[in-house]
Amino acid sequence: MRAPTDFIYAYFGEAMADRLAMVNRRFEAVVDIGGRALPYARLPAGAATTTIPTFWDLEAEALPLTDHMADLVVSNLSLHSINDLPGALVQVRRALKPDGLFLGTLLGGNSLAELRDALLIAESQITGRAYPRVAPMADVRDLGNLLGRAGLNLPVADSETLTVTYAHLFALMDDLRALGWQNSHAGRARHFLRRDVMLRAAEIYAEKYPADGGRITASFEVITLTAWHPHASQQKPLKPGSGTIGLAEALAAGQDSKPR
Repeated sequence: MRAPTDFIYAYFGEAMADRLAMVNRRFEAVVDIGGRALPYARLPAGAATTTIPTFWDLEAEALPLTDHMADLVVSNLSLHSINDLPGALVQVRRALKPDGLFLGTLLGGNSLAELRDALLIAESQITGRAYPRVAPMADVRDLGNLLGRAGLNLPVADSETLTVTYAHLFALMDDLRALGWQNSHAGRARHFLRRDVMLRAAEIYAEKYPADGGRITASFEVITLTAWHPHASQQKPLKPGSGTIGLAEALAAGQDSKPR
C-alpha cells in the first residue's frame, strides 16, 4: 500500500515510465538509485533489477555501482539529497554499458519557494536574523551542464512544476519529514525554529500563498535528466563551419515552402 506522501513519487515515476515507453530499446539490466522509480516504470518482465536504498550516508562519496553493470539507470526524486551530485553522475556513467540510458528526476531550485519565503520573513521579523531553512537546489541549466561534464552524451534537462495544496504549513512540513526531505544544507541553523516563529510563518504563508477553501499552495519543481553513455552509433553535432548549405539558401528554401 502506498503511503499518503507517495503521490509525488507516483506522479513523476509514471511520467518516467511514459518516457521509457517511447525508447525503442529492451532494457535487460536496470539499476534504480533510490528505489522510487521501478515501482512505476512498467519494465518488461524478466529484466534484472538492482535497487540502491534511498537514505544512504550523505557524506559517502561512492555509490555501490560497478562498471558497465546496467543498460538503464533510473532515479526518481532521490539524487538531490546526495552529497556529491557531479561525482554521482560520473559513477552513473561508469555503471552504464555503452549506449546505456540514464533517466532521473530530482527537485529543482524553485521547489518550496513559498515555504522558503514564509520562514525567512517570519524569522527575520521575530529574531532579527534568518538562516537557510530550505536547502538550495540546482536549476535546470546547471543540471544539464553537469550531465555533459560527467561524460554523458546527448544530455537533456527539462523542468515541470507540480503545485499541491495543503491545509496549512504544518501539514506540508509533516509531508516533507515523511519524504525525508528535511534541510541537509551545511549552512543550516543547528537549532530548531522557535514556536512563535513557526506560528508567524504559518500566518505569512496563508496570507501570501492562499488556495481555495482556506488552504495553501506548495510548489515542487522537478527536473528530468536524460543522457546516454557514449557509443559510436550515437548522433554527433557537426563541427563548426562544416555545413554545406548557406544561410541565405536555407532561408530561401523556407520561403519557397510556405503555403500560398
